[in-house]
Amino acid sequence: MPVHSAPARIDRSAEERDAPGLLETAIADPATRVLAVRGDAAPVAADPAPALALVEPGDVRDGATWAFLGRDASGAAVLLAAFPQDADALLVDAEWSTIRTSGALLPAGQLDVLVVAVALGRWLVDAPFCPACGSRTEVRQAGWSRLCPGCGREHFPRTDPAVIVAITSADGERLLLGANASWQGRMYSCFAGFVEAGESLETTIHREIREEAGVRVDGIRYLGSQPWPYPRSLMLGFHAAAVDDTEARADGTEILDVRWFTREEIGEGLAGRGPVALPGAVSIAHRLIRAWYEAA
Repeated sequence: MPVHSAPARIDRSAEERDAPGLLETAIADPATRVLAVRGDAAPVAADPAPALALVEPGDVRDGATWAFLGRDASGAAVLLAAFPQDADALLVDAEWSTIRTSGALLPAGQLDVLVVAVALGRWLVDAPFCPACGSRTEVRQAGWSRLCPGCGREHFPRTDPAVIVAITSADGERLLLGANASWQGRMYSCFAGFVEAGESLETTIHREIREEAGVRVDGIRYLGSQPWPYPRSLMLGFHAAAVDDTEARADGTEILDVRWFTREEIGEGLAGRGPVALPGAVSIAHRLIRAWYEAA
């Protein structure tokens, strides 16, 4: 089947989502390009450089849940065809790859498209029923909402805010990172946690850091955000300084170990030469760590 490279960027064209027959018209148009997503994986072609592999609508197998992602620079529609993790979605001359595996290798605009497609696709596949009454919902707004015919409720893709924080020593010369239990201690990263009901971001930071790393912090500075569909998060990145470096200790449950790193050790880790692994370049944790390292 013909494989097409994804556009560098797309216009979400959100105002079109309510247009009658938008998906049906786009699926029938041979100029339309489709990004298939299977769970959190999508086809990525490696030649001549890593790029999302798009196909034509007729190449997508039955069983997809469709959504409108937007339009490319030529005005052609770009659609999402979402499948369950184990589905045989299509045969394509490309490897199925995830954000964690290939995200850092893709052009920035294509990474944005992949993140949106995975987040939206997983919601479309995993949440077909109304949480209030249990009725099967109907897809509306070209894949961007669901309407329950049983109780009339309207549902939208869920996004959960979470904070992620790089903690510096009181003198700013070292960085505190933790080894999460889910990584079996093989990687050290920033500290993160979901915002609880009724919490501000600042309150979440103080609570999570005290719980996981034992330290009190001040000097909180916002650096940026990253949508992260694992499972459906918006990561809000911060730097903060420890009030007392000696308070650092792992909670022993989520965090197996905490460690102060010198700038030289962080530099070695970012170069892949350190004694411990640091987060990959696709993650906001990597950006927070690198921002501290390069600020010297």
